[in-house]
Amino acid sequence: MGTQLYLGVIVVALFETTVANAEIKVNCEKDSISITWRIHPMLVPFAARHFLGNCMASRFNVLPSGEGNAEFNYKLDDCNFKRLMKGKKLLYKNELTFRPQPRSSPASYVYPIECVYPRPKGWIPPFLNAGSGVAEGRGGLKFHMLLLNEGITAVAETNVIPLGSFMPIWATVAQESHQPLLLLMEECVAATTPELQANSNVYPIITNKGCLLDSENGNSRFLQRYHSSAITLYLQSFKFGLGEGVYIHCKLLAWDPEVLRESKKACHYVKENERWELLDDPMQSSICDCCSRTCNTRSKRGDEWESNGFRHTSVLGPLIIMDPLQQNTHNASDVSIADQD
Repeated sequence: MGTQLYLGVIVVALFETTVANAEIKVNCEKDSISITWRIHPMLVPFAARHFLGNCMASRFNVLPSGEGNAEFNYKLDDCNFKRLMKGKKLLYKNELTFRPQPRSSPASYVYPIECVYPRPKGWIPPFLNAGSGVAEGRGGLKFHMLLLNEGITAVAETNVIPLGSFMPIWATVAQESHQPLLLLMEECVAATTPELQANSNVYPIITNKGCLLDSENGNSRFLQRYHSSAITLYLQSFKFGLGEGVYIHCKLLAWDPEVLRESKKACHYVKENERWELLDDPMQSSICDCCSRTCNTRSKRGDEWESNGFRHTSVLGPLIIMDPLQQNTHNASDVSIADQD
């Protein structure tokens, strides 16, 4: 037994040395990345153990030399790239990893990936300053919810949205004297009225304490955060309320970023992996497994502070979703926010 363990350590060490000597070429394009990772013949059988963030190689070829070429061609919105601002630069960061053991174990090899671009003018407009806004919650916290344009560069200039296109919904909480908090969307529904009634007809978007249901049924998802106190729901427009005024009702929660569990999470369904994934730490995605059933919503002692000002309901609208094939048109009107205590 001891001999087998010893040989296993030698093999893993040899693998790590082989990977470390690999040739890696990175090409940062406008909104995507292309990476070629030359793999030693010894590691070709383990091609599926090479990752860019949470993505496997999009293509793998075995060369005449016996070596392998792992190609990663992805958008910068994929693979859990981290988007950061530094001065006038916009940085996208990720890692190439080799994981001979299950993902719960540390990677045996990590190679940092970084793409640097000039920060687009107005990429984070002044209105995203959480100190200036129109919605105020309790406990000294101010909640905001806005509709951005599809490029996520500014506030949307129109509330008329083509069917099937994306409408980024940006929410944030201003934290004046509080420790840094994590903003979560506990529940969101679409309705044709600015106020919900017991008999209101609604379209569920986020349910089950943070499960983005529309990511499983459609192509909606959460975008990577640039700050814990803000979250962007990249929502694909739907046929509900087509041609009418639609209102997005969301229950927001400001929460301790160090404490994630079934009842405090932001999860979306990743079709490529056929599983639910936790936005803020994919390694803890098991928290999201309950999205396929019913998540535990029981309160624990010490959670009472949630009901004392850390929850807030926001209503965004009216939004007018139009089928491009329809001849009738609507005049755009100002997008408004109405918040309820």
